[in-house]
Amino acid sequence: MTPFRAVAPFDWAGLLALIQRAFAGMEGRIDPPSSLHALTPADIARSAAEGEVWVIGTPPCACVILTPKPHALYVGKLAVEPAAQRQGHARRLMAVAEDRARAMGLPLLELSARVELVENHATFRALGFEKVAETAHPGFSRTTSLTFAKRL
Repeated sequence: MTPFRAVAPFDWAGLLALIQRAFAGMEGRIDPPSSLHALTPADIARSAAEGEVWVIGTPPCACVILTPKPHALYVGKLAVEPAAQRQGHARRLMAVAEDRARAMGLPLLELSARVELVENHATFRALGFEKVAETAHPGFSRTTSLTFAKRL
């Protein structure tokens, strides 16, 4: 399946439901709770308008939100339907992210992952990312999130 850019009108609520299903496995594993709980279909539509949202499948089985920053293209909410995982969808979406960053003249991809989600860290490393920073959410004295980057 070929990734395509989601543009309005689109089923943003359906895409949110996909992200929620894909991220369900982190419930009870991360602290503080995910910002996903505050995410709305309108937020995803805004991300598509201000950045880019890429999707695989109709209905979608995978998606990613790309947000240009001055120094990098930020890769957010990379999500694959649980039944469609381990089929190369994340790798295809990351290839799109690389292509889009190059087209925008940005030298890096950047993303963040919760410190507890070590399987995600391994996936990102396998995709060529390196850990570049550790951060703590407000109110926490310990590391809660890791930043990964990939130079293009």
